[in-house]
Amino acid sequence: MLVPVNWLKDYVDIDTDIDSLAEAMTMSGTMVELVLESGQVIKRVVVGRVKEIKPHPNADKLVLGMVDVGDRVVQLVTGAKNVKEGDFIPVALDGAVLPGGVEIKAGNIRGEDSEGMMCSALELALDLSNLPEWQKEGIYILEGEYEPGTDIREVLTLNEKVLDVDITTNRPDCLSMLGIAREVGAVQGVPYRMPDTRIKNEKGDIKDYLKGISIQEPDMCYRYLGRVIDNINIKPSPQWMQKRLIQAGMRPINNIVDITNYVMLELGQPMHAFDLEKVGGREIIVRRAGDGERIVTLDGKERVLDRNDLVIADANKPVGIAGVMGGEYSEVTSDTRTILLETAAFNGYDVRQTCKKLGLWSEASFRFVRGVYQDLARIASDRAAMLMEELGAGEIVGGVTDVYPNPPKPYYLEVSADRINKLLGIDLTAHRMKEMLERLEMKVAEDRGILRITVPTFRQDVQLDHDIAEEIARLYGYNNIPKTVMSGSWVLGTRSKKEKITDTVRDVLCGCGLYEISTYSFESPSVFDRINLPERDPLRKTVTIQNPLGEEYSIMRTTLLPAMLNVISLNYNRGNEEAGFYEIAPRFLPREIPLKELPDEKLTIVLGTYGDEDFYAVKGRVETLLGELGISSYEFIRAQNPSYHPGRTAQILLDGESLGIIGEVHPDVLENYGIGTRVYAGELDFNLLMEKADSNATYSPLPRFPSINRDIALIVDEDVPAGAIEGVIWKAGGDLVEKIRLFDVYTGAQIPEGKKSIAYSLTLRSRERTLTEQEAGEVMERILGELGRQIGAARR
Repeated sequence: MLVPVNWLKDYVDIDTDIDSLAEAMTMSGTMVELVLESGQVIKRVVVGRVKEIKPHPNADKLVLGMVDVGDRVVQLVTGAKNVKEGDFIPVALDGAVLPGGVEIKAGNIRGEDSEGMMCSALELALDLSNLPEWQKEGIYILEGEYEPGTDIREVLTLNEKVLDVDITTNRPDCLSMLGIAREVGAVQGVPYRMPDTRIKNEKGDIKDYLKGISIQEPDMCYRYLGRVIDNINIKPSPQWMQKRLIQAGMRPINNIVDITNYVMLELGQPMHAFDLEKVGGREIIVRRAGDGERIVTLDGKERVLDRNDLVIADANKPVGIAGVMGGEYSEVTSDTRTILLETAAFNGYDVRQTCKKLGLWSEASFRFVRGVYQDLARIASDRAAMLMEELGAGEIVGGVTDVYPNPPKPYYLEVSADRINKLLGIDLTAHRMKEMLERLEMKVAEDRGILRITVPTFRQDVQLDHDIAEEIARLYGYNNIPKTVMSGSWVLGTRSKKEKITDTVRDVLCGCGLYEISTYSFESPSVFDRINLPERDPLRKTVTIQNPLGEEYSIMRTTLLPAMLNVISLNYNRGNEEAGFYEIAPRFLPREIPLKELPDEKLTIVLGTYGDEDFYAVKGRVETLLGELGISSYEFIRAQNPSYHPGRTAQILLDGESLGIIGEVHPDVLENYGIGTRVYAGELDFNLLMEKADSNATYSPLPRFPSINRDIALIVDEDVPAGAIEGVIWKAGGDLVEKIRLFDVYTGAQIPEGKKSIAYSLTLRSRERTLTEQEAGEVMERILGELGRQIGAARR
């Protein structure tokens, strides 16, 4: 919010320099972001009066201007077409400095001397958004008459300082000059002044002009006050008002609109003027809009409303959207003779919903959304009427129509001075606190250290003793509160086992080339068909969301595979030839349907890869993860799952418990997701991993004795898993088997039908002595014997 300092001084005496005031305001909780002074860099730019314009003798597109700059008449060369004799313009003299550090020197242009430069609005860095179109292009023509030679900074108020104040959402009472003046007075300990609202002359009675006002929705409109101004005289507002509006960031339009904007900036009360002749039935009805009801707003756009919107209507139609924008039909024009001046207080939540839906925001709605002080309506109406009378904008009709069904009651608080001191760590007397709070217009009765406080209705943010403590702190000065060391016991923070395991899983899977993803916990019921789940599969029993974003997000997921396939499908169809992903997230498994208790949230790891991959690559990643977690007692067994390829799927067991499943995704499932390449995926039970993980690392010294390597090739039934063979080898070989490596699996020529050849390389070593060839041979014979007896393996 922009606060011109000279305007602020109308309401409060400032006894310090502006920079010190800005610092004091900031330290009291009213943040002053910047102190602006736009004309600070401008030098030697004065008002000039054009005495004569004549053609340039050597250039058709240039003219010579003879300009009175006070102490002399100077000749200036320009190409602008909008300058005429008698105009008052800004003139940059020889040696002038303009915004941006531009220096102006006298020179010769096409054989004619130019003793400076005529300036445009852009060259003076004026805010073009606040200027009428005729002042934006060409040389900037000043309105009114001025003494030639006057410093342009004085004329355009460019040497005045403006505070850029950041008002927090809980302080709507500060969204006005008066609100800031109240804060300045409280900080400096001086009183502030209310503006003059006295109306000198009134004519007639409002009842002769306005039939009445009714509020059908008192929860959406707290107060509606109407006043009539007759014999309107629309003209430009005076220079002093225009300058203040421009400094505060608003564009002057005409005296009626400017006065309503001026009062809004001054007091914080938005206002609106209707052409009373266009108000049907001469009555105002504050009601809900009808579904599909339409209105053309002041910006010329048609808006479609519904019953959640509040409108200001006449007997026949809406004439404005409450708290947002007026209607085009009832707009004040040059033909308007009588206006109805609206001053109201609307429910901020409802205004915000309408603004958000229509994409329509304004200075008025900005204030209504944050909350407008309801008791301000009459004061603002009187102030606007007084200004209209003073500036000759119209004749004030006697009386107002004020509908105020439920005036707010004062809020009472009782707090202990000792409590405030303990909260803040200071030592103030109750009497000192009473003085501070009274500077904020709170009525305070003090009795033996207890403060009984009546909170003014414009301070909607003060409701608890902590709020009172905050008010005391900011007036006392946050910088004056002594620094203290926080007391208490110190506890060494550490990560839980779950957090440590999670970090390990992330590190390992990232190290294996997978990217972590994060997907929604919501799913569509249709995903179960897409991943081939049977109708009676328990995973189809889901938690249904009562207020879903849509059908596609209507249940809590019981499997992470669909989300993974969605991510893979997206990447595959966008031309990424290969990729791998993982996610650690919960599945939501209901204990019973219908729900009687919260579902079981089972934390799960899902993996998914495609591209230059195969089953063993996924299996290797899982084995790497298990090894990093210190888990060795696992096995992979052949499995069947409707979402996976029937011959390329394995279940993982940890000490007989199912850890999860991995495999190649079923071709039908891939087709459902629009994926044209093989995909390998899997889901692992995170909680079981955490339970079985062993973080106790044991030291193993380098072997002292040499190893012996032996290769064996076996003929076994085709359906015998490699894990079963390896289990026999480990058991039969005992401690002398150090390592087993599968290096060949073969079916085809020379291998009987229904059989396969499988070859292993075994590393044998004793930790106590050097193995002899005879001992190694005995171990191998024992292993081969057990393989033949337990799984029917024959040596190839």
